[in-house]
Amino acid sequence: MPDIAKSPPEALFQPSMDQWTRPFWEAARQRRLVAPQCRACGTFRMPPTPFCPQCLSQEIDWPTLSGRGVVYSYSIVCRAVTPDMAESLPYVPALVELADAGGVRLITNVVGVPVDSVHVGQAVEVVWEDRADGVTVPRFRPLA
Repeated sequence: MPDIAKSPPEALFQPSMDQWTRPFWEAARQRRLVAPQCRACGTFRMPPTPFCPQCLSQEIDWPTLSGRGVVYSYSIVCRAVTPDMAESLPYVPALVELADAGGVRLITNVVGVPVDSVHVGQAVEVVWEDRADGVTVPRFRPLA
């Protein structure tokens, strides 16, 4: 039986919430994938930053995206470097290029599929994981 990609242990990832990232995490709690977009010139950026890299505006919109993307890069973690990781192996950290966000890439995970089926260029869609700490995290799985 093939190894199925799991989510990494919660302790491995503690989201940072500040004035620039809070809208992302609030939307995730509502199961909406969003990305910061400059209100002045339309440039998407991730991670959110105080100034648009194109026009230096600080005006940001957070449009809801389709939740689809493409695996740009990935790795397969199959060895525990700490004891609390053992139950979460294997997991697949990935960089997913979001389809409708102007080339923005999101650091995330591919989950729920055989690890040997994950590949660069693979079409994926968002799935939501509710953590014990109340944070909802976007993960991705291949499109059917």
